[in-house]
Amino acid sequence: MSARILLAGGGTGGHLYPALNLAAALRAARPDVELILVGASRGIEASVLPRAGVPYRLLPMEPFQRGRLFRNWRLATSAPAVMNGIRRVFNELDPDVVVGTGGYASGPAVLYGLWSRRITVLQEQNAFPGLVTRQLAPRVDRIFLGYPEAIEHLSPGAHTEVLTWGNPVSSPLPDTVRESRDDQFHWPDGRIVVVTGGSQGARGLNERLFADLEIATDWPADTTLVWITGPNHHAEVSTRVAAGEWADRILTVPYVDDLGARLSGVSLAICRSGAMFCSELSAAGVPAVLLPFPAAAADHQRHNAVALSAAGAAVMLEERSMQRGELWDSVLELMREEDRLREMAGAMSDRGRPDAAERIARELLDLAELKHEGVIESRGVDSGEVDARD
Repeated sequence: MSARILLAGGGTGGHLYPALNLAAALRAARPDVELILVGASRGIEASVLPRAGVPYRLLPMEPFQRGRLFRNWRLATSAPAVMNGIRRVFNELDPDVVVGTGGYASGPAVLYGLWSRRITVLQEQNAFPGLVTRQLAPRVDRIFLGYPEAIEHLSPGAHTEVLTWGNPVSSPLPDTVRESRDDQFHWPDGRIVVVTGGSQGARGLNERLFADLEIATDWPADTTLVWITGPNHHAEVSTRVAAGEWADRILTVPYVDDLGARLSGVSLAICRSGAMFCSELSAAGVPAVLLPFPAAAADHQRHNAVALSAAGAAVMLEERSMQRGELWDSVLELMREEDRLREMAGAMSDRGRPDAAERIARELLDLAELKHEGVIESRGVDSGEVDARD
């Protein structure tokens, strides 16, 4: 009998793409695996999943509004439709294992999995766990952590096994694939500093960098700044770059497909500290100057940046308190000190888990086999104890 696995997560790309990467790894390991991905009809998954090639169901789930509590009435009004939808998905797939990759789109499916006595799993990307992970950690069978620091904020149950195996990132593109792509993006020659605010770009990061470049008097030798602006910001950024002093040292592009799989050869990244992109940097061994997004839920990006900074893999700058010129000065300092940059790259590599998706997929398939054999509860560890498998 083939394994049947339900993946639930979304609302944002940081919760959706781990589920998609796990789906790809599961199919690679077991082509006959039966999958369904459950997401929110209002989340990013509504535009991504129709092109992803994975069976999916979108339900009218609503996020919990921390700062606007009066809007949470939508949770109550949408609950009947959400639970009816979840019930139909469970009846359709009859999953052995239910995996939540975080965000408000994961909670209902994992809760229903607990109620219906399925094997339940959480994959937490951030150093500070999300609300769903924090609330359900005492009850699920497995928790996979992207950051070891996350365990400090969790209370796992007596039979919950916690595994720090990293975040499921996409695999690096083989050279033969990279060379054959029609949409081939080529890094320029020399050293590369890449700037990115994520798939949609980040206006705050862009403005900080522009402010610094306007007063910059020096540029690192043999270095091109590749500025991945996001499609919505490309025209504005390109125009401002062209009018500036350093136009011949900067390449602006709206988007780079599979950026995480193309990072080998990049010397330094300037970016936000979302968990998945930081994990891709770690897998590729690329050090970073991190500017956490100040409005991120529960300040989770700052926790990610603090963890990587403490490990010696990154420099963290606080956007709200940094001085003009501080960002570019940090870049200049790192690009001049090759020994330090090399040490940071090594520290980043030490945090990397490029095989996380494959390892987690194999574990999920093993759990599905246990379910088939009638083993409902997983091998547990005492509350708060972290499993030593690595």
